[in-house]
Amino acid sequence: MKQVLSANWGIKKLGALILVIALVLTIGTGCGTTSKPTSVSQKPDNAPAKVEKYPTRPINIIVPFGPGGGADQLGRLLSKELSQKLGVSFPVVNMAGASGAVGMAKLVTEPADGYNMYVYVTDTHATLASAKPAFKLEEFTTVARMLKAPSFFFVKMDSPIKTWADLEKKMKDNPGQVKVAGNGEGSIDDVALTYLAKNHGITVNKIPYSNPGERYTSILGGHADVLYEQAGDVASYLDQKQMRPVLVFDEKRMPEFPDVVSTGELNMKVFFPFDRTIIMKAGTSPEQIKILSDAMKEIYDKSPDFQKFLKVNYTTSDSFMGPEDAKKALADSVAEMNKALGK
Repeated sequence: MKQVLSANWGIKKLGALILVIALVLTIGTGCGTTSKPTSVSQKPDNAPAKVEKYPTRPINIIVPFGPGGGADQLGRLLSKELSQKLGVSFPVVNMAGASGAVGMAKLVTEPADGYNMYVYVTDTHATLASAKPAFKLEEFTTVARMLKAPSFFFVKMDSPIKTWADLEKKMKDNPGQVKVAGNGEGSIDDVALTYLAKNHGITVNKIPYSNPGERYTSILGGHADVLYEQAGDVASYLDQKQMRPVLVFDEKRMPEFPDVVSTGELNMKVFFPFDRTIIMKAGTSPEQIKILSDAMKEIYDKSPDFQKFLKVNYTTSDSFMGPEDAKKALADSVAEMNKALGK
């Protein structure tokens, strides 16, 4: 009897042992299999969000001046080049007025979604460089600086004014009488003329024109004696020998105009190079900014049409800047303008 019980107990122990081994093998096999992960476990908490395709629709290029001017020329060339490169249209929207403030107001009231850009020109500094600026640099982000060029004083080809010495004498002999065509109050030409009055005793009669075409032809029609402008904007008039420069606002003479004296050599510390920078509303996605900036750099470097544009605009070789460098250059330029105005 005792042997039967012992045998039964041994059988039970063996059965329990087999059951345990089977359970262990089952668990081990389960741990070795690959289960289908849930959608939540696919993406770590700190993984970046997927950026949607950009651009997917038209991007407006806001030009804060009328048709035909330098900003408009740049806007339309970029429109063509960017459309070919990025596969969407880039309609140009001309919004002239208040040294660029009208167009800037349009930009800041639109969402920062990457579908509105603005051609910022140095004249627009007036909206930023004042005791109570209408806008602040912090409201914008830079995409790229596309152009840098000095400004000039131009006269009609048959003007009795032949050199800067002639013009300076006429201005000083007739204070406030010589009519100089420019963009208007607060523009970069207004700042330059204010600087000349404060530091060199040269006062003039400022004639404002918001329409570039009217401004260019003002000296041809006798409505102004002198035009403050960039050479590229009036290249066709120069080619046709309808006007000529007598002073370049730069540290040194330009190779294209070797006989034209510079403000730098005259010890007149007034330069204000004319920049054209593409900006967007602050808060625009850095990924979107990079896509646009990279495309613009490629256009600047490789587009034959853009290379021709740079040449006819008498630009400097360091014109292009990416987002960060362009941001610093813009801030420095506004600070220089404030300094010139004694602010």
